[in-house]
Amino acid sequence: MLSIQTVLHPTDFSERSENAFQLACALTRDYGARLVVLHVVAPLSPFAYGEGLPPPDPTILLREAKDHLDRLEVPGADARAERRLEEGDPAAEILRVAQEIDASLIVLGTHGRTGLGRLLIGSVAEQVVRNAECPVLTVSAPFPGALPTGASPEGTVEALPR
Repeated sequence: MLSIQTVLHPTDFSERSENAFQLACALTRDYGARLVVLHVVAPLSPFAYGEGLPPPDPTILLREAKDHLDRLEVPGADARAERRLEEGDPAAEILRVAQEIDASLIVLGTHGRTGLGRLLIGSVAEQVVRNAECPVLTVSAPFPGALPTGASPEGTVEALPR
């Protein structure tokens, strides 16, 4: 049997991250594992804001991210999650935290970008899959058991090649 003791769930608070969160919670419950939910605030790029537009205050961004992280509700009466907020490059921070907490599994959402979008923006999920020292489960759709009756998933649960 697969030994899962610590599940790391990196989130960007998107719908796909929510899908991955639900699966991470289910795995944590089923294996009696520890759940660590991580959000990484990326540094602001000066090129993202045009002339005359001031970038947002980083302390406000951090406070908003912490509030959002604290509001995530773990399903189940006896379930709980440790929450971590880090700053830096998302992929690098996810990999660092995974190693630091000795993660058995990383469960994260993927936006499923392909082609030029992936080339220009890069894929945090792909970087994590390629460099993680533990298994990585990427999720792009709700787990089939979580779908309402008669609904069909818009994406899939996928494993990216190493």
